[in-house]
Amino acid sequence: MERQQTPLRITAGRFVRTVRIFANSEVGRKAKLMFVVLAALLAGISALNVVNSYVGRNFMSAIAERRSAEFMRQAVFYVGVFAASTLVAVFARFAEERLALLWREFLTRRAVGMYLADEAFYRLDASGILSHPDQRISEDVRAFTTTTLSFIIMVLNSSLTILAFAGVLWTISPLLFVVAVLYAACGSYLTIVLGRPLINLNYDQLDKEATFRAGLIRVRENAEAIVVSRSEGGQAAFLMNRIDDLISNFRRITAVNRNVGFFTTGYNWMIQIIPALIIAPAFFRGEIEFGVITQSASAFALLVAAFSFIVTQFQQISTFAAVVTRLNSLLEAIEKVSANALEGVEIVETEGRLAYEHLTLLSTSGTPPVKDLSVSVPVGRRILVTGPDEGPGMALFRATAGISTAGTGRIIRPGPHEIKFVPQQAYLPPGTLRQILLVPDKSIPDDRVLRLLRELGLDHLLDLGLDNEQDWETSVTTHERQLLALAKAFLATPRFLLLEKIEAVLDTAQLLRLLGRLPQSSITCVNFGKADGAGGFYDAILEYRADGTWTWQEN
Repeated sequence: MERQQTPLRITAGRFVRTVRIFANSEVGRKAKLMFVVLAALLAGISALNVVNSYVGRNFMSAIAERRSAEFMRQAVFYVGVFAASTLVAVFARFAEERLALLWREFLTRRAVGMYLADEAFYRLDASGILSHPDQRISEDVRAFTTTTLSFIIMVLNSSLTILAFAGVLWTISPLLFVVAVLYAACGSYLTIVLGRPLINLNYDQLDKEATFRAGLIRVRENAEAIVVSRSEGGQAAFLMNRIDDLISNFRRITAVNRNVGFFTTGYNWMIQIIPALIIAPAFFRGEIEFGVITQSASAFALLVAAFSFIVTQFQQISTFAAVVTRLNSLLEAIEKVSANALEGVEIVETEGRLAYEHLTLLSTSGTPPVKDLSVSVPVGRRILVTGPDEGPGMALFRATAGISTAGTGRIIRPGPHEIKFVPQQAYLPPGTLRQILLVPDKSIPDDRVLRLLRELGLDHLLDLGLDNEQDWETSVTTHERQLLALAKAFLATPRFLLLEKIEAVLDTAQLLRLLGRLPQSSITCVNFGKADGAGGFYDAILEYRADGTWTWQEN
């Protein structure tokens, strides 16, 4: 019987897998070299700390014994050790930050690639199985890489400190060494017991902060609609509720932090007095020098700190555990929607052909909007897909575009370079007018671009310039965005052009001119919409009925 993995085991497996992918990537060799250099610098810091403990011991003994010459000599050594420690520590920090930046760049690029591949971003949004993937990719990846590297370095540094100072403390007092180990072990256990709720609370806090931020973004993106509808009160109430949620959760976090703080603060204060309580009697008996007391205090503090990694870093560890869990959820959600993408309507890419074979689309109402559709679209023709209700036409348009749709059958269509889609709600990314209109690696004369913009009534946009970057979501109207998307599709000269309700964008005269020039461009056009006075200009009409059946009529 296969053993079921625990969440901790799964999280650890994901963590190890992420590190392995990074180490074996194209930047892995550079990362390994940087890590070796960083480890060497950390070893240098530990060695200098040991040297510093002996220099400090001799320095304090010289003061106690009033040896001025020895005092000056040890002071020079002190300055030299401090200078060397500063240089090594600064370079170690620099190497750590550069390695963290390299890891973040690699992991972010990989996460964005997975998020945008195979329409995973759309399926995640449509499924609703994951909240705020944008925050997980931007902020959680940053927190994961920097915190992971910091923890690895802390563990490595703690290990080096233990190796360096265990012998020092043992030679001073075996009893003090045993006390250090037991003290750190008890402290770590009690910190875990007191602070365990922080893991779930920090996970919830990240989600609540993201929900509040998303609400503010929605207000900005829909500012005009909110003003027109006078719905400021509703938006304010929603945001205030989100604030109440995150403040309430953060109060619980601070309450747990208070309890942990009571223990850890007292724990850290006791570190200062324990060595003196154990070593001072030997000094009173004249068995050791005064400098040994200061050396034992320093060695004890460093050794306990190395053993007490959980105590000193528990709050950061609890936040890190939440970040790892959120990134695991993102990866699992992407894998899940990618697997589900294999189900439903089959899409086959074939050069120069658009056809539907026994296609049936399903809906939540139970009545299929399209039933057993088998049609091959004639090349070079103008086709209208219409019916009494726009729902089936929109469903067929979305399915043809490759949006995951429940159903059966097959859609045969050409590759992305031969087919273009212009949806009713077009999106234009930020960029210059030239960038959003022209296809990369395809040279189109400016006069052709200008002529098409004038035909579509967009010549006023030329005042913005062809090469001035704009945010097209805010600098033009919705109608103008639709026309720009149509212009972009025309300039790409695809073999197939699929339009969604183009009659809502163009007036009758513009639509007739568009349909009239299509045969000259050898473009097969399919409009999912209404005739609106241009029915005679279509070469064929695919009409669907309310029960999902359809008819094909040649004009």
